[in-house]
Parts: sequence; C-alpha cells; structure tokens
Amino acid sequence: MPKAAVYDMTGKQVGEIELSDAIFGITPNISVMHDAVRNYLANRRQGTHSTLTRAEVSGGGRKPWRQKGTGRARHGSIRSPQWTHGGIVFGPKPRSYRFSLNKKAKRLALKSALSSKALAGDIIVVDNLELNEIKTKAMVNFLKAVGAEKSALVVTPNPRKNVILSARNIPGVKTTIADVLNVYDILNGQKFIVDRQAVSRIEEVFA
Repeated sequence: MPKAAVYDMTGKQVGEIELSDAIFGITPNISVMHDAVRNYLANRRQGTHSTLTRAEVSGGGRKPWRQKGTGRARHGSIRSPQWTHGGIVFGPKPRSYRFSLNKKAKRLALKSALSSKALAGDIIVVDNLELNEIKTKAMVNFLKAVGAEKSALVVTPNPRKNVILSARNIPGVKTTIADVLNVYDILNGQKFIVDRQAVSRIEEVFA
C-alpha cells in the first residue's frame, strides 16, 4: 500500500498517511493516459477557424483577359488560389474536434495518473490546506516550504476562497476540488498537493 508524508502549512512533516491501492497503487497505463490528455485538449478547442475559398472572396467576376493571343497565361478569375488575395485551397473551416472516451478508460486514466504521481513521490498531503487570509505571499511561502514552487496542482475537498484567490496569480499553480479532477491537470503539475480530507473524497468518488 503506497504511503505519503503529511505536512502542515509551514512545511513541517506531522505524520504519514496510507493511500488506497485501488486509486494510488495500480500500474500506470501510459497509453490510456495519453488518450485522456488528447481527449481533454481536443474537447477544449473551439474549432472556429475559417478561411475563404475562391467562391467566397470578393472580386474576380469577369475573365481578366482574353483566352488567346496575349502571350500571357490563361486565367478565368483574379481570385484563383495562385493570385494575391485569391481563395484558399483546402483551408480550415469551422468544425468540432470533440471525441469521447468510454467511462472505464477515463477512470483507468485518472487512476493511472494518480498512481504515477505516487510512484514518483510527487504527492504532498496537507493536514489542513487553508489560509486565514487572501495573500499570494503566504501561498508562495507554503509552496516553497513543501518544495512545489515550480508547478503544482492544489486539491481541496471543497472550494476554499482564500486558497483559490491566493494561488490564482502564481505561474504554474492551479487549484481544483477533489470531485472534478482530470488527467491533464494531474500530469501537468510537477507536484500533486492535496488536503487530507480531499484524499478521502478522491478514494470515495473514484474507487
């Protein structure tokens, strides 16, 4: 059964916690994690890109010069793709990039991501992840104390305003709650910082 050290908000170790084998102790499936990250990024795309074809650009209603006898190449429109300001060939048009993963694959990918963090020793459990006031400096000092100043995903059991607002201006740091974890955020952060109550919530929701 994997274990993780428990720290307080000053960065001092105050104990140890056993993590669930079913969530934090499986063999990570890299292929499924890759699919989950692709799915997350693809579903974020707006797909609103659009270019104009030769039928949609303005101008070019008449033949620029007669077909034969000028010594120049034959043309039917000044809005053909080879002309400046002409239409775009096979350019992007609005479309949806969304695709779906089945429920079992999503669940396996999440467990694999959490297990990979546990395997690397990048899970930091905090006894009570809370701040008395909204202060970015206090959050920065906490992250430095637990060795997570580069990048981290901070997970609380419920929305905690002081933590969210104190962390929002720190580059590389993202906050979320235990119920809405996703594989991309877990893997994207160097450290996975989680409140002790949130650990229980994660094991309850994703078991």
